[in-house]
Amino acid sequence: MTKNKFQGMQLKAATATVNTRALQNNLQQIKQIAPNSKVLAVVKANGYGHGLLQVAEQLDAANAFGVARIEEALTLRAGGIVKPILLLEGFYCAADLAMAVTNNIHTVVHNIEQLQVLEQSELDMPAQVWMKIDTGMNRLGVRAEDVSEFVARLEACPNVAKPLRFISHFCCADELDNDFTVKQIACFDEVTRDLDGERSLAASAGILSWPDSHYQWVRPGIVLYGVSPIPDSAESLGLQPVMTLSASLIAIKEVKQGESVGYGAQWTAERDTRIAVVAIGYGDGYPRMAPNGTPVLVNGRKVHTVGRVSMDMLTVDLGPDATDKVGDTAILWGEGLPAEEVAEHIGTIAYELVTKLTSRVVMQYV
Repeated sequence: MTKNKFQGMQLKAATATVNTRALQNNLQQIKQIAPNSKVLAVVKANGYGHGLLQVAEQLDAANAFGVARIEEALTLRAGGIVKPILLLEGFYCAADLAMAVTNNIHTVVHNIEQLQVLEQSELDMPAQVWMKIDTGMNRLGVRAEDVSEFVARLEACPNVAKPLRFISHFCCADELDNDFTVKQIACFDEVTRDLDGERSLAASAGILSWPDSHYQWVRPGIVLYGVSPIPDSAESLGLQPVMTLSASLIAIKEVKQGESVGYGAQWTAERDTRIAVVAIGYGDGYPRMAPNGTPVLVNGRKVHTVGRVSMDMLTVDLGPDATDKVGDTAILWGEGLPAEEVAEHIGTIAYELVTKLTSRVVMQYV
């Protein structure tokens, strides 16, 4: 009796393997780059897709955590995280402010509406406030000419703990030849020079490329996860990829020259070749717009996507002489294939790749 070749085979759909040792390594690299700064580890967007609480639990050497939503902060508190947590966009309403104070969650304050809520609220204790200053990004923050008046009102407000902290954000720090970053540093220095309180300006690109912006706090985000926000490769910076996204080859097909593959017949074989079907698609968060030629790693070599990405599958050209088998693993990004490289082919950034994985991707921590 012929043995079924699937007996004992364990195919796997989309799996994100998170390397906690790499995460800790990256934090240590950041501390070496900015040795005189405290670290506010940014874990928003579900820990950049790596798992909010799981990431925070591994970053015990960080001094504080940054999130975008109060729900993220409360999840950390419920999970046993006791270190300071900062709402990077501040509170959205008076109820959020009260909840933040009750749970010892710090808040950014960046506009007059938030200031008014602070002045008018009845709180159990003063709020820990990081005042955001707009140094040129024109997104969130108090304009430089309004800083003195804004600080005076915060200082006079009994609902605000003293001293204040001050924060701003770069818009071009990943462009190493752009002098706008120098102007932002100068603006931040100018408006905070005579103010008491710790300062924070550098996020990932600022930490790596602009040492004058380190101040008392740095705010690493994407670099924690082993992705470089600047042209230098993550490996050259001592960073290790934290997430490896993989899935099994679930079919291998012989395709003849002139035959097409996938929806819309967008790709046609120019030679006889072998095509592998990989158990991952846009339903898992792999971008549907990934063009033909996007790299995928199979058995240590780069192959390329062909045809349109489907909801549950994508296809790669293994080449006519390939010996890969059903059950082999394809790496979509991570160990051996930087997410930055994949993102460049797709026309996006690695931030979007790692944060858009869906809930059906199996998370595995090693």
